[in-house]
Amino acid sequence: MAMEKDLKPHSPRIRKLRENSHPNTSTSRMSSNQRDNHYPNIPNSPRDYNYAPSSPTARIRHRRRSSENLAEASRSNVSRVSNLLLGDRNKYQSMWIRTCSSLWMLGGVMFIIYMGHLYIWAMVVVIQIFMARELFFLLRRAHEERRLPGFRLLNWHFFFTAMLFVYGRILQQQLVNTVSSDRFIYKLVSGLIKYQMIIWYFLYIAGFIWFILTLKKKTYRYQFGQYAWTHMILIVVLAQSSFIVANIFEGIFWFLMPAAVIAMNDVAAYFFGFYFGKTPLIKLSPKKTWEGYVGASVVTIISAFFFANVLGQFQWLTCPRKDFSTGWLHCDPGPLFRPEYYSLPFWIAPFSPWKEISILPVQWHAFYFGLFASAIAPFGGFFASGFKRAFKIKDFGDSIPGHGGFTDRMDCQNVMSFFAYIYIHSFIVNQYSVEMILDQISRGLGHEEQKVLYVKLGEILQDKLQGVF
Repeated sequence: MAMEKDLKPHSPRIRKLRENSHPNTSTSRMSSNQRDNHYPNIPNSPRDYNYAPSSPTARIRHRRRSSENLAEASRSNVSRVSNLLLGDRNKYQSMWIRTCSSLWMLGGVMFIIYMGHLYIWAMVVVIQIFMARELFFLLRRAHEERRLPGFRLLNWHFFFTAMLFVYGRILQQQLVNTVSSDRFIYKLVSGLIKYQMIIWYFLYIAGFIWFILTLKKKTYRYQFGQYAWTHMILIVVLAQSSFIVANIFEGIFWFLMPAAVIAMNDVAAYFFGFYFGKTPLIKLSPKKTWEGYVGASVVTIISAFFFANVLGQFQWLTCPRKDFSTGWLHCDPGPLFRPEYYSLPFWIAPFSPWKEISILPVQWHAFYFGLFASAIAPFGGFFASGFKRAFKIKDFGDSIPGHGGFTDRMDCQNVMSFFAYIYIHSFIVNQYSVEMILDQISRGLGHEEQKVLYVKLGEILQDKLQGVF
C-alpha cells in the first residue's frame, strides 16, 4: 500500500522525477492531462513500470541503431587491418633501406681497410668529427648563439686540443720512427713530443680564458651548460673512440675483430627481434627483445670464434704498424696466429674424415670478444637510447639512411673498443719492449747520461754473470 501510494500520478516522488527530467519547465500550472502528455515516458501507475514502446517505430529506431553500430565496428576493423598492413609495409621498407645502407657502409669500410692503417685512422677521425657535430647541435639554441658570436668556434677549439693530446700520447712512437731518417726533423719532433704536455696545457688554458672573456649577462646558464656539455663530449666521444686508433696500430686484426663482432651482434639482434621478438627486454629501448638479445648472443659468440680463424690467415692484417708509411706489411706471424692441432675425441673420429683440427690461439681471445660484445656492449646502445629519450629525439642525426647519425652507429663500438684496448694490453701485448725503451733513452737522455747508463748496465750484467758462474 505504501508503495502504491508513492507511485500515484500526483505523489511527491513522481512530481520530483518529472521536475528532474525537465527542470526548466514549470509543472505547477499544468493540469493532470497536460502533465501526462508532456511527460509520456514517466509512469503514472505501478503497472506503467513494465511499459513497452508505444509504437513499432521505436523498435525500428533501435534496430537502426544496432545496424549503425555494426557498420561502425566493421569500418573500425577495416581501418585497423589497413593500419596493420601499412605498418608491415613501412616495417619492410625500413628494413630494406637499412639493409642497403649497411651494404654501402660495409663496402666502404672494406675498401678503406684494404688501403691500410693510415686510411683507417683518417676514417676514425672523420667519424669522431661527425659525432661531435651531432652532439654539439643537440643542445644548441639559435636565439642564444646570435648573441654569442664565435661561441661555436670555442667548442671546436676544445675538441681539437683534446684530439692533439690524445693522439700525441698514443702515436708518438710511430711519429718518431717515421722521421728518424732526417736528423733535424727528428730533433724537432722529439722536442714536440717531450714538451707535448705543456703545449697541450697552454692550448687548453687559452680556450678557458677565451670562454671566461665571452661570458655575457643573461646567458650565463647557457654558456656554462655548453662548457660542461663540450667536456662530456670529449670524454664520451673522443676519449673512448681514440682507443680504436691505438688498436689499429697494433695490427688491423685488433681493429677489425672488435668492430666485426659488434656488427654481427647488431645484425643478428635486428633479425631475431624482427622475426621472433615478443618479450620486451628493457624499457629504455622498447624495440629490443629478449629473443633478439639471446639469439644474437649465441650467433655472435660462435661467429667470432670462426671469423678470427679467417682473419688470421691474412698476414698483413696481423702485423703491427711501427711508423706512418702506407705500404703493405710483411712479418712473421706471432704465436697467436700459428695454428695448434688438436686430436678429435674417440667418439667423433670414426665419423669424421679428419683425425685432428687446427685452431689459432687467437680464436680463444675472439671468443671472449664475442662474449663481451653480446652481453655487455649492448648496454652502450641502451645508454644512447636513454640519452635520446631524455632529449626527446629519435636519432642523433640523419647522416646514414635507416640508421640515423654516426653516434647511433658508434654507441656500442666505443664501449667495445675501450674493452679491446684494455684486453690487448693486459693479455696480449707486452707493456715494454726493447725498441720502446731504447727510443725513450735516445729521446730523453743526453750523451753523458747515456754513457752513465751504458756503464751501469755493463756492471749489472757483469754481476749477474759472475753470480751464475
